[in-house]
Amino acid sequence: MINILITGAYGQLGSQIKSLSTGYLNWNFIFTDADTLDITNLDALDKFSNQKNINYIINCAAYTAVDKAETDIVNAEKINSDAVSNLRIVAEKKHAVLIHVSTDYVFDGNAYVPYNEEHPVNPTSVYGKTKYKGEVEALKYNKSIVVRTSWLYSSTGNNFVKTMLRLGAERDELRVIFDQVGTPTNAEDLAKTLLEIVDFTEKNSVKPGVYHFSNEGVCSWYDFATEIIMFAKLKAKVIPIESKDFPSPVKRPFYSVLNKGKIKETFKISIPYWKTSLYKCLTELNNL
Repeated sequence: MINILITGAYGQLGSQIKSLSTGYLNWNFIFTDADTLDITNLDALDKFSNQKNINYIINCAAYTAVDKAETDIVNAEKINSDAVSNLRIVAEKKHAVLIHVSTDYVFDGNAYVPYNEEHPVNPTSVYGKTKYKGEVEALKYNKSIVVRTSWLYSSTGNNFVKTMLRLGAERDELRVIFDQVGTPTNAEDLAKTLLEIVDFTEKNSVKPGVYHFSNEGVCSWYDFATEIIMFAKLKAKVIPIESKDFPSPVKRPFYSVLNKGKIKETFKISIPYWKTSLYKCLTELNNL
């Protein structure tokens, strides 16, 4: 039986892995969050990993408050970079595989074709810079896999989908940015993929490096919001606005579409279309 440490277990992605874990009876999942394991404390992390005999680490923990990170640099760095360094050190000691989740914010958003893994990074925000530092730390170890994703949402936690549903029920109009383009990622689909990577690795070998994952297709935040409001049959009118009309301390990527060819080919996975996964999530939320 393999022992898999999941960090950030209360977040969107960690919660989805927990839901799926019941289908893997031969694997022992160890779910932790900040209240049960401080991954920024190397000594505590080392002691914990020795007690649990860890074989895999899936790092779902992250500082994701993009705007707040601009002034809370110390904590963003501590969680997004320093903690990853600790996880890498412990993984290397245990000869464990480290799977670390990163972000499209490592790019500047100035491309016009989907970003592949070889495209030069150029983060423009504190969040993006600290996440990239975390990637660099993880990849110092030859059994590390970094999976970049974008626009994550799920039926749990705080996210764009749930915000649109709430505001769409409260307001007559929703003003949503149309000039930022990317792809939504259903956290359940990403969770399934991370577990498929573990399964592949157990049956074959570690395929270290950087990979991209989001759902298939492309849309703007305006398109995304429109689909949510239409499916939920809410009366709010969605109005497209430009990024300049929505002041933010962070310059968000205008284009963050990810090329998923490498992850599909390497791990032999298929990825659902973004609307298919969105409708599934909205149906789940409607039934809660």
